[in-house]
Amino acid sequence: MRFDLVDLQLFIAVAETRSITNGAHRVHLALASASERIKGLEQALGVSLLTRGRRGVELTPAGESLLDHARIVIHNVETMRGDLLAFARGVKATVRFFANTSALSEYLPKTLAAFLKEHPHISVDVQEHESGDIARAIVTGAADLGLAADHALPDNIERIPFSEDRLVLAAPGEGELLNRRQVEFAEVVGRDFIGLITSSALHAHVSGHAARLGARLRFRARMNNFDAIGQMVAAGIGVAVMPEVAAKRCAQSMKINVIRIKDGWANRRLAICARSFRALPKPAQQLAEHLRKSAPR
Repeated sequence: MRFDLVDLQLFIAVAETRSITNGAHRVHLALASASERIKGLEQALGVSLLTRGRRGVELTPAGESLLDHARIVIHNVETMRGDLLAFARGVKATVRFFANTSALSEYLPKTLAAFLKEHPHISVDVQEHESGDIARAIVTGAADLGLAADHALPDNIERIPFSEDRLVLAAPGEGELLNRRQVEFAEVVGRDFIGLITSSALHAHVSGHAARLGARLRFRARMNNFDAIGQMVAAGIGVAVMPEVAAKRCAQSMKINVIRIKDGWANRRLAICARSFRALPKPAQQLAEHLRKSAPR
């Protein structure tokens, strides 16, 4: 087998864009050169990697397998490069860190600020994803570390407990939900909702559970943070699903009622996760240890 890292980078780009043209553009190759490299990969491996069609390309089962391996190889090479560059003056190592909405909004800002101040030669690339997507990113090597709901993590991922992450219903401080302490989600899916912007992981999570009940949530407004959502709820515009820690914080200064959601999916625990903590590059190990020590007690 004869292929190089450029071949693997190209194949990842083609797989993610579902287009040889777009993949070639992403890695700065001419289309003819990219096509020849893909053909060379298929010849070297002795299998077909892509199914070509008028609307682009689709991965064959062999292509899906190569994509997983290619991501791990490129990740390991980038990790090696980052570790070595850390010895060069002024160059920082980067940790790829995926977190769900609750972790990103409620726990990480102060924690990451303290870590970055303590480690000036480390950068953290933070991305927001649903917990299931975080698990897949950890397995495939697309992320070094994750902070995700424990129940979404498969057995082959290592994890360290971090905190409770219960989701609750925030309702106006007056009206028929005023004296409720807990509800089934099915009782409220027909109400007006206030939510996060559609790109947030929490929006996808809650909307997915509504869809399983055969409902589509009716959003009166979408905001970009939980404080803004709390203000809308307090004004009586609608109800909202949000992390308990955020809802209780809002309730201290706003007239909202925090109601427990009885459905099992609302009772979550956050965990720090990695494929192997021992195998992580040193900067990622340092971040994992900092998170462990910073976990809410």
